[in-house]
Amino acid sequence: MMLSAALMLGGVAYAQKVAFEEYDLDNGLHVILHNDPSAPVVITSVMYHVGSKDERPDRTGFAHFFEHLLFEGTQNIKRGEWMKIVTANGGVNNANTSDDRTYYYEVFPSNSLELGLWMESERLMHPIINKVGVDTQNEVVKEEKRMRYDNQPYGNILAEVKKNMFKNHPYRWTTIGSMKDLDAATLEEFQAFNKKFYTPNNAVLVVAGDFEKTKTKEWIQKYFGPIPKGEEVKKQTFTEEPITKTIKATYEDPNIQIPMIVASYRTPSMKTRDARVLDLISSYLSDGKSSKLYKKNS
Repeated sequence: MMLSAALMLGGVAYAQKVAFEEYDLDNGLHVILHNDPSAPVVITSVMYHVGSKDERPDRTGFAHFFEHLLFEGTQNIKRGEWMKIVTANGGVNNANTSDDRTYYYEVFPSNSLELGLWMESERLMHPIINKVGVDTQNEVVKEEKRMRYDNQPYGNILAEVKKNMFKNHPYRWTTIGSMKDLDAATLEEFQAFNKKFYTPNNAVLVVAGDFEKTKTKEWIQKYFGPIPKGEEVKKQTFTEEPITKTIKATYEDPNIQIPMIVASYRTPSMKTRDARVLDLISSYLSDGKSSKLYKKNS
């Protein structure tokens, strides 16, 4: 979806360079500001450098679990009030998790920008992580897994692909993780995960839309500046033996009536030019009804 959108907007991106400013607070929070007054809306978003690859092999699913858990409430936002505050002020919000990062955002009318910044600073500085919240979200995540994976045709096929593509790297497990791992986790382990990864020096704050820059910087300093810097997150590196011959694997699922064939390739890092070229080729060949392979098979 994201790649498709980027390609469709390619002509516009060529004509218009996106202007932005970036800087760091003293506590290490990286800030990016992009002013666009074309509509009276603004997005406040925070991306944390923590995804499923940062989990222990016996505690998978933690990063995605926090995507749910950190809507439970804070010291100043009562449990169950987060969504109410957002909708009462004309906003929408959501979050998502990948192998590499976790992302939270709110979209508000421009005059509620300060509210959005305060809420995200609350999530970072004052989250309440207790047994009630953990038990509640454990059931929510289990239901999500049943609905989107276990009871969905082809729902578990990505998990099988990842197992075969990676033997040592944490990419070998899915973002939603293992329910057994989540059931076995203690409250102290969830609290330790938050303390380790949810720090200003492990996050990027982005404000984009219709806002006054000077005032916005004041609010960012007011709400995020006092948050203490955390310990440096030391990232592990993993190596995989190169794939020297085709891996052929099968997986049987009682929910599937029509077989699916998946061809998967281990590609270079997302930071490389080769990865971007491969994304473009993949989209050209197979993304949407206008793609070459779709037209050939239709």
